[in-house]
Amino acid sequence: MEVIRKFVQTITAILYNGYWAFPVTKTIYQGPIKVICSPGLNCFSCPAATMACPIGSLQQMLAGVRSAFEVGQYHVGLYVIGSLGVLGGFFGRLICGWACPFGLLQELLHKIPSRKFDVPRPLRFCKYFILLFFVVLFPLFLVDEFGFGQTWFCKFICPAGTLEAGLPLLALRPSLTSAVGLLFFNKLIIMIVFIVWSVLSSRPFCRTTCPLGAFYAFFHRVRLVKLRLDTTRCTHCGACHHVCPMGVKFDESPDDAECITCLKCMHQACKYDAISLEAGGIPLGGTLAGGPLQTAPKENG
Repeated sequence: MEVIRKFVQTITAILYNGYWAFPVTKTIYQGPIKVICSPGLNCFSCPAATMACPIGSLQQMLAGVRSAFEVGQYHVGLYVIGSLGVLGGFFGRLICGWACPFGLLQELLHKIPSRKFDVPRPLRFCKYFILLFFVVLFPLFLVDEFGFGQTWFCKFICPAGTLEAGLPLLALRPSLTSAVGLLFFNKLIIMIVFIVWSVLSSRPFCRTTCPLGAFYAFFHRVRLVKLRLDTTRCTHCGACHHVCPMGVKFDESPDDAECITCLKCMHQACKYDAISLEAGGIPLGGTLAGGPLQTAPKENG
């Protein structure tokens, strides 16, 4: 199953970035598909990107609301929020585990041999702070004299944007080097920090910083596709704790907002068939990690 997941992640990353004419045109794709938001985090300005980034699009919409209201345009495009809501309602953070290119990159970096460290669990709340302030409030309320806000997360934080757009565009168009300033080097440092951190810890950006993951996490209890724990089979052996890339203790918190439904706990850890996948309450089956089904030991008395 892990091979299948990696295949899906790779195909998804290619579909998000399918404009391979950029080495010749030296421009980013601006065709009709670009109005569609990708489910995962993928920079709009990546030279190969064929789709828009949902977080960037959301900021862009909010940054222009005040200006639109001032000229009497009292309508707000809710396509981005609506599409993200539909995806979140169906899949939640499964998208992070199966359809996010930056998530795939972090997983590949984590395979580099090194001493590994856990990510302190309280840091998971940082991404909600970033979503609220850098994605929603700052673009909406910190505006210029014309009523326009900025895309704060994209401009000041996003390491995916630096890796996928900033560096490739500088390589394609060296003339842009003259415009490089302190802001670029600040984002470059952030990118390097997350790259190194990804080698040492599992998915640190997803767990601490990603506002898209924070948005999808709001649907962790109501999403249609999710993992289900059979408490009558579970022995609380803790095997699922050791394979989860997000630090979830599934037997203790089966509806954990951090779960990306990577299925590692189901396919690689649980020997008692206590974890299964379901869609809309309909079981899709479970897979044993250790061969023949082992039954939970009975308590004496």
